[in-house]
Formats: sequence, C-alpha cells, structure tokens
Amino acid sequence: MLGLLIKLLKVLNAEGSAAQVAAAICFAAVLGLTPLLSLHNVLVLLLVLLLRVNLSAFILFSALFAGVAYMLDPLFHRLGQSLLQAEALRGTWTAFYNTAVGRLSNFNNTLLMGSLAFALALAAPLYFVAVAGVGRYRSKLLPRVEKLQLVRVLKASRLYRAYLAHSGGG
Repeated sequence: MLGLLIKLLKVLNAEGSAAQVAAAICFAAVLGLTPLLSLHNVLVLLLVLLLRVNLSAFILFSALFAGVAYMLDPLFHRLGQSLLQAEALRGTWTAFYNTAVGRLSNFNNTLLMGSLAFALALAAPLYFVAVAGVGRYRSKLLPRVEKLQLVRVLKASRLYRAYLAHSGGG
C-alpha cells in the first residue's frame, strides 16, 4: 500500500502537464473497468502510445480501476443487459453485429457492454475532475508538503541523493 502511495505521489509530482495525467487516468478507466481482452482496449493502448499521456499514471490507475471493476461487475452486467435488450437499439445492434468489427468486438457480452458504456460516460467528467485535482494538488498542497521539516530532512539525506542518482532524477 505504501508503494502504491509513493507511485501516486511520483505521478502527481511529475513534470508533465495536468492534462497529460488526466488523459492517462481517463484511458486507464476505460482499460481497467472493461474486460482486458477486448478489441476496444487495443485502440486504447494504441492511443496511449501515440498521444502524450503519462504512462506511469496510466499503468497505476489501470490497476486501480481494474480492482474497482470487480466490485461493480453486477452493475455493469445489468447495465449491459438493459442496453442490449433495449427495443429502440435492436436495429443498431443487429447492423453492428453483421459487420466484421461488430463480431470481433464481442459487444453482445453484457459485462463488456455495460462496463464500456459506464467507462465512456465516466471519461469526460473524470478528465475535468482530474485536471482540476492535479492542478490544485500542485499549486496548493505540494508547496506545503515541501516546507515540512520531515521532507527537508529526507531530501538532505544521502539515501535520497542515492535514490535520485539511481532513478535518473538527479
């Protein structure tokens, strides 16, 4: 748990922009909340590699969202079932299933459909909350933490300098 907290703090203190961290969190939500072996996750991984997002944040938050997904699976199943059984969408699902991509996507799996719909609905609000949260952390909380006597003592230690030299930060 302490290691996870340290990784989170490293991500928040990284030099990348808050938007890069927020985008990584949104992509991680889609990857982590949905079943891993899905066609849309190939697209997510491709976008993560092509766009400038914080990879550390993506990996960390993917693991966090994957843990949350197990608790939300019953909700995802019910949501997916209601979407797939909606009479108004029946023609759309039939047309999509009759394409090669539709059959490969496995969208007719209730868990996949529900979790993907949830993740996509969550992505936009999550982006703005994450940008604001990272910005607020960096502007308000980080300067206070840096002023703490314990932090100054730790940063002055040989162990910290050795860590910086080993991690490439110094």
